[in-house]
Amino acid sequence: MSNPEVWAVIILLTLATFIARSTFWLLGQHVTLSKRTQEALRYAPACALAAILVPDFVLNEGQFALTWSNPKLVAGVLAAVFFLWKRSMLGTIFFGMAVYTIVRLWF
Repeated sequence: MSNPEVWAVIILLTLATFIARSTFWLLGQHVTLSKRTQEALRYAPACALAAILVPDFVLNEGQFALTWSNPKLVAGVLAAVFFLWKRSMLGTIFFGMAVYTIVRLWF
């Protein structure tokens, strides 16, 4: 791609992102969502997080790995258990990273 094409793509993607993200803010109270849609949107952040994290946990160097030698999977599972036990987000981050480092260096 030439320089003008790259800048055109950047500008068009910026415009598309701005329009997509500002629609509800610009329209304000003029748009009402059904009760069912509002309830479904409550789960959107959890679904997006799962869509990002699950492939990272179950893939190890591009290969499907549901074994204890996969440090990301072990750290993720143990960090989730730690969070359910302590309910501390900062503690979970430290615990998960410590487990990940230990398992990664061990295997």
